[in-house]
Parts: sequence; C-alpha cells; structure tokens
Amino acid sequence: MEKFNDYLPQTISGKNVLVTGGTTGIGRATALLLSSLGANVIVAGLQREHLLEALHDIKPVAAGTVHGVLADLATEGGIGKLFADTAASFGKLDILINNAALPYGTTGEGDYQEWQRVVSTNLLAYMACCAEAIKLMPGGGHIVNIGSMSADVREETGSVYVATKSGVQGFSESLRKSANKQGIKVTLIEPGAVDTDMQPESGPEKLKKVKAMEMLAADDIAMSVLYCLSQPKRCDIVELKIRPHLQLI
Repeated sequence: MEKFNDYLPQTISGKNVLVTGGTTGIGRATALLLSSLGANVIVAGLQREHLLEALHDIKPVAAGTVHGVLADLATEGGIGKLFADTAASFGKLDILINNAALPYGTTGEGDYQEWQRVVSTNLLAYMACCAEAIKLMPGGGHIVNIGSMSADVREETGSVYVATKSGVQGFSESLRKSANKQGIKVTLIEPGAVDTDMQPESGPEKLKKVKAMEMLAADDIAMSVLYCLSQPKRCDIVELKIRPHLQLI
C-alpha cells in the first residue's frame, strides 16, 4: 500500500484551486490549508475587508501563489468576472471548491428579492461556477460542492435555505454522471453545525459548543475536503456527511 504521506504532495502541490466564499469560515480554512500544502489558490469573496483579512492570514503560510478576487456570485456579471480573473491567473483550473452561501429562514420572512438573492447565491451560483470551471478543466479536475445537512434534515425554520441545499444535493448527484466522463470528479460534502458566521450564536457560545462536541470547527471541514481531494484517480468520494459527535440528528 502507498504511504499516506505520498498522497498529499502528488494531489495538492502545484494544483490550481478556486475557493468561492473563501474569505470566512469553511472557505477560508480550506484555502489556508490547501495553500499551505503548495496549491495555487484564488480566494473569492464578496466583501473587501474580509478578503484582505483572509489574504493576510493565508499568504504567510502559502507554499504556492495566492490571489484574491472580489465578486458578487449572485449575479451573472460577478461570476463572469471571477472566471475571467481565474483564466487570466491560471489558464487552467484543477479544483473548484463551491462554498459561497447565505443563511436564511422561511418564506414567511422577507420578500421575493431576498429569496431570489439567496437562491442565486446558494444554488444558481453553484451551477454556474461548475459550468465555468469545467471549461477550464480540459484534462480533468475535481469539483467539491459544500452542501448542508439541511438537505436531509429539512428543518422547519429554514425552508428557503433548505430548498437551496436540497438543490445542491440533487445537482451534484446529476452533474457527476456527466462530469466523470470528462475525467472530472464531483464530491458533495454535507456538514452539520459548524463554527462559522452562518451560525447565530456569539463567538464564545460557538466555541463552547465546539468544546462540548455539539459543533464542528471550520478546520474539520477543511480536512475533510483535503481527504476527498487526496484520493487516487480510481476512487471517488461521492458524498460525505459530517456531524458533530453530539449533534444527534
């Protein structure tokens, strides 16, 4: 059997990676981890302040190149800008981490425009980013879609969010059937509660839940992404569900 340490450099070092929603939470942790292992990483985010903070953290540990791109993925123009910048920086893309998402409650809250923005960010942008990424993966690649346990749990307090994550689940399963024929892997990762800005609790409350094993750390999901990316070509991690030990759902 090949040694574990033989996998990572072959799989990650020198690869061109795009991380959407890469300025906070899971995306930021994933960008930092992959960059530290030698990947060339583009960090895409919506807010300049968050992007600068993320780049400040990532660049000192980076073993590859790091670029930041500001783009609103709820818009066609934002997605076009992101992939124009990606093509200009990399030429080709090896890995897409689809992670940008917005939290939301039910259709009893807000209005059509708010729901439209959430659906555009959480679902339509995933679809569009996959379509654009595949164009930059002529020799094969790997797409990792970050979903949510909400696709299965379908909590009554988040029908809009549930709809988008259920859509990501179905889209990922269908996309794999066509993308695999082009040498492109598709992985869906569905975490439970994670200590990110998506959670309504305060920072200390979330840390307390992490210590109590009721919530995951963003680094836990980053390591799960790495695990999926580190498999040999013959092996696809199609779906990975991750829960805090004591989130008994």
